[in-house]
Amino acid sequence: MTMSKSKILISAIGVTGVIAGSVAAYMYFKGGPAGDISGAAGSAKVVPDEAFMATYISTDPKVWAKLQQFGTPEAQKIIAKGLEEFNQDVLTDSNISYEKDLKPWVGGVMIAMLPPTSTKPAQLKLPSANPNLPPVTTQEPNVLMVVGIKDKINALNFANKLKSQKGVTTKEIDYKGLKITETSGKGQPTYTAVLNNHVVFAPAKQTVEQAIDTFKGQPSFASKEGTNSILSKGVVENTVAQIYVPDYAGMVQQLINLNPQVQQQLPPQTLAQLKQLKSMVMGVGIDDAGVRMKAIANLDPELVKFQYQNSAGKVVSQLPADTIAMVSGQGISSWWSAFVEQSNDYPEFKQVLEQARSQVKLANLDLDKEIFGWMDGEFSAAAIPSNQGILAQVGFGGAFIFHTSDRKTAETTFTKLDNLAKTQQVNIVQRNIGGKNITEWQIPGQGSLITHGWLDQDTVFVTLGGPIADAIASSNGKSLNDSENFKTVTGSLQKPNGGYFYLDMDKTASLINRFATQNQSLPPETSAILNSIHGVALTTTSPDKSTTHMEMLLALKKKSK
Repeated sequence: MTMSKSKILISAIGVTGVIAGSVAAYMYFKGGPAGDISGAAGSAKVVPDEAFMATYISTDPKVWAKLQQFGTPEAQKIIAKGLEEFNQDVLTDSNISYEKDLKPWVGGVMIAMLPPTSTKPAQLKLPSANPNLPPVTTQEPNVLMVVGIKDKINALNFANKLKSQKGVTTKEIDYKGLKITETSGKGQPTYTAVLNNHVVFAPAKQTVEQAIDTFKGQPSFASKEGTNSILSKGVVENTVAQIYVPDYAGMVQQLINLNPQVQQQLPPQTLAQLKQLKSMVMGVGIDDAGVRMKAIANLDPELVKFQYQNSAGKVVSQLPADTIAMVSGQGISSWWSAFVEQSNDYPEFKQVLEQARSQVKLANLDLDKEIFGWMDGEFSAAAIPSNQGILAQVGFGGAFIFHTSDRKTAETTFTKLDNLAKTQQVNIVQRNIGGKNITEWQIPGQGSLITHGWLDQDTVFVTLGGPIADAIASSNGKSLNDSENFKTVTGSLQKPNGGYFYLDMDKTASLINRFATQNQSLPPETSAILNSIHGVALTTTSPDKSTTHMEMLLALKKKSK
């Protein structure tokens, strides 16, 4: 939607900006109208089946009220101030108040994206990829907004208030026995129609006509294969928003068709790759841990090359409790094999792959066998705090842990790397940490740069910075698995899973403040928001080859008393 259309929609209708822009902040303090996730199915019945994507926003006060249990007093003041300023702007621009004008009747919002109509003119001209050709024209998808009506009397009062606004004119158009209201404000008109318990809005009259046709019996978004079963049930607890993409490859193709320039430049192999993902539903909800997002992707098992593996999670217990951030998973060698196989269909990837193999071969190493081939078990990459040695300036170092069933090949690889380092005037030193023999690369005048060693028969580690090796190799203290913050942030995520992304926000904020003070300190508003977050965690699972689940949690701190 162009900027001019957005202004029309806000000034003439007063719904999109108020609901989509302020409902989260408003509900944080005020609560709001009913309209839970069960209303999505009803809204989808008036959305034409041509829609390639739809988003439903809940306005159920019980759901949004969950946010009230989180946040520091500083963060609450910031949100309250932002809400007040927003309401002032809305009142000044359109004399519309969410609490007085919208809250009494709005019962949930669905926003759908449809292909542009054949009569819709191109909205944007872009330079052609070929300078000898004229500029290419692009079109934007049509937008249809469906708002549930929980109180028709209050909805009528709101419509009458819009008609009485200065500079706003309305005209009624008959279409198949129903009225379409054309509302003109400061620019192009906007069209609305009441369809039983829903009111539809669109900047194009033909889009509203399509919605009326759907209401009268034409195929709807709700009738699309695989859509109806997921519309009325949320994928997360206390759903506040949910996105539906019933045909992912079709949606991508639709968007590509709208931009001929992209269509010309996109290799056919890329579109074939996208066809692996058949459909997707993603939900955002609020529960006792914070804000949670889940996505369910349905895959084509015939096209998926990578074989998903669950991770046992042992690597988490091999990292120190004060770890700042961590990524873990399973089977790098399998990922690499899938990438190599798929590169055969992509000449540009194949070229990069061959160049990488050639560069590694100069170091007498085989990229496939001696770098990635032995990484067949769990792995992790982590940032760990340290203020010693060469890490004193940055405050942290890095650690990599790999489980392998082929220790012999891994040892050969590290021996070759050590020999290569010697030719670069790097001192190779052996030392013992907690009974473990560690190899250390030392730079004259700078100290330890890289270390590597074995934690047990099947586990090798590499660190950036000598002090990190001590944190990994010594068994003193608690592990990340024992960290209360790690338990808080990841404890409610689905298990078993394929590994984690984990971020400790307190430790991250400390590092951010450390670097910020060198130039300018963080704004108080930013610090207050960061201080309200425990951390972020993400994981994936795959019940079978045709389904993948992704879950992310923004873990929030409980409201201070």
